[in-house]
Amino acid sequence: MKLTGGQAVVRSLIKEGVDTVFGLPGVQNDWLYNAFYDYRDEIRVIHTRHEQGAGYMALGYNLASGKVGVTNIVPGPGFLNSSAALATAWGLNAKVLSLVGQIPQKAQGKGRGVLHEIPDQLAIQKQLTKWADRATSPMDVPKVMSKAFHQLHNGRPRPVGVEVSMDVLSSEMEIDFSTYKKAATTFSPFIEEEIEKAVELISKAKNPLIFVSSGAMEASEEVQQLAEFLQAPTFAYRTGKGILSSRHYLSFPVPAAHALWKNADVVIGIGSHVRMPLSKWGVDKDLKFISINIDKTAHNRIVEPTLSITADAAMAVREIMHDLEKVSAPTPSKKAEMIEFRKAWNEKTAYLEPQSTILKTIREELPDDGILVDELTQVGFASRIVYDAYLPRTYLCTGFMGTLGWGFQTALGAKVAKPDVPVISVAGDGGFMFGVQELATAVQHKIGVILIIFNNNLYGNVRQMQETLYDNRVIATDLHNPDFVKLAHAFGANGVRVNNYEDMRKAIQDAKGENIPTVIEVPIGTGLPSTNRFKALPKVRG
Repeated sequence: MKLTGGQAVVRSLIKEGVDTVFGLPGVQNDWLYNAFYDYRDEIRVIHTRHEQGAGYMALGYNLASGKVGVTNIVPGPGFLNSSAALATAWGLNAKVLSLVGQIPQKAQGKGRGVLHEIPDQLAIQKQLTKWADRATSPMDVPKVMSKAFHQLHNGRPRPVGVEVSMDVLSSEMEIDFSTYKKAATTFSPFIEEEIEKAVELISKAKNPLIFVSSGAMEASEEVQQLAEFLQAPTFAYRTGKGILSSRHYLSFPVPAAHALWKNADVVIGIGSHVRMPLSKWGVDKDLKFISINIDKTAHNRIVEPTLSITADAAMAVREIMHDLEKVSAPTPSKKAEMIEFRKAWNEKTAYLEPQSTILKTIREELPDDGILVDELTQVGFASRIVYDAYLPRTYLCTGFMGTLGWGFQTALGAKVAKPDVPVISVAGDGGFMFGVQELATAVQHKIGVILIIFNNNLYGNVRQMQETLYDNRVIATDLHNPDFVKLAHAFGANGVRVNNYEDMRKAIQDAKGENIPTVIEVPIGTGLPSTNRFKALPKVRG
């Protein structure tokens, strides 16, 4: 079949099961969008108002569903505009395909000032992905796309990049797709001695602790089985919430583990670096650390583990459980003890008000599979500690990247992936304005995200540090904001301002089921009981 390079790209996406792309058209991608038009019954294009929005939406789409998120942008400034989202995807181990246009091949590297030319775009993309390559002809496209999806589905999940020049997109060649095979996930065989050693260490443990992060996202059932067999408290923080339901008596946020750390004898990290405890609380010769991670380079990022198992988390835990049940009896229930431990932890974090009540209200209005997207705002910070997540992929956070302004845009992608469940984004006034233009995208594409803006007319967290850490040297943190309710209405969205918890609850209830976004403004310091400062988390010592 004679196809353009653009048609070859779209056919490859369809072969890989992609049905949604987030992007912006532009001259270098004209022939790609011509192909999207040709296949418009098989693949949907959500066009955004900024390249960063396309990147964050692709990220949210993946985080909420596990399916590959695809973003397409023009080269040069378009690609660079999306790079913060790509960096965040890298930090979150997200399966995102960054599909980038390029100037004609004959002009690359010549410095002639061709539209959107930047120095060595592919080299920049390689720094923000696990793998990146370019297609040099239409015939080359299926091979490069196949390699990209193989990288996405094998090894440590991280974004990949594909660059296709405008002349490649427009050229035609005979291309045979009959032999194209969808990328499959393959796993390396277990080293039986490692499993045997893990079982030996675990079976002797008196006070085991389990830590999970995004590397265990697909191992929820296996983690619960291991935790219950060992009666081991299981801890998650920013990217692991919901792997073990917050309803489970063994499930806690990572900071709570500090009280148990000194007596722990075996620590099992499943898809997690166990960063906070290992780097801040101290280790000794008696502590055994078992690291289970699909990335062999990740085991010793903090300390050298007693035992490393390089494997898929679910498969490794299943194998350990299979052998553990042969040599050890289940540990008697610690439910009563853990209930008391939770009570003490709740008392320790009771100072997190009004954040706790706000988050409790949100939690009560979301079904178990409803999604909360946090932000770099006081309520977002508190959510890492006190928000309950009952299922994997229902609490989305930037992790260590701490990307201000990601939340609303990422929530839009999550809602596209999960149109039948409510998605709530919490944001400060500062962070929201990074992506305010995507209200237009949400209205146009009928993406009914619920956005709660906590408005104090400040970059509040920076202001807090200026006042408390730097002797009140306040600068560049006051903000002039629009009327957010009128702004929402101007975009064609719903908008409401609330001044108490019950009005906030009603606003959420009214917004659920809407097919356009709803902006709920919460003025901080007026009406709703609040504080302009997010209090510091409990100090940990070790």
